[in-house]
Amino acid sequence: MAESTLWWLVCGVTVVMELLSGTFYLLMLAIGFAAAAVAAHLGYGLVSQVVAAALVGGGAVVFWHLRQMRRRSQEPAAQANANVNLDIGETVQIAQWHADGTADVHYRGARWTAVHRPGITPTPGTHRVAELVGNRLLVDKA
Repeated sequence: MAESTLWWLVCGVTVVMELLSGTFYLLMLAIGFAAAAVAAHLGYGLVSQVVAAALVGGGAVVFWHLRQMRRRSQEPAAQANANVNLDIGETVQIAQWHADGTADVHYRGARWTAVHRPGITPTPGTHRVAELVGNRLLVDKA
């Protein structure tokens, strides 16, 4: 069996493993195995094929990992992310603030404690939920 055929089989098995596991990194390694198969088709030796697989597959994994890290760093923290917590962005009515900087609000059929951002003078009225801090709503003036 030709070396290129073996590389294509390894590539196919890796793609199947990726489909079963759901990790995108195995697909990046499959790209490396495909590069090794192309190197075999071009007549390069086994060492060159392995180097091609390592460079292309490893490079693709590193690229994907860095891309994911950059994407995660741009997302807000889970307690302030509207994709994680559906309360973010909802509005509440605050009738009065207590001296300790908290307010009692009726939200989603229950009584919640609302707090404002440090350094902000609390005023009654409509506020938007910006973040959940424990079991308290951190609100901004709407």
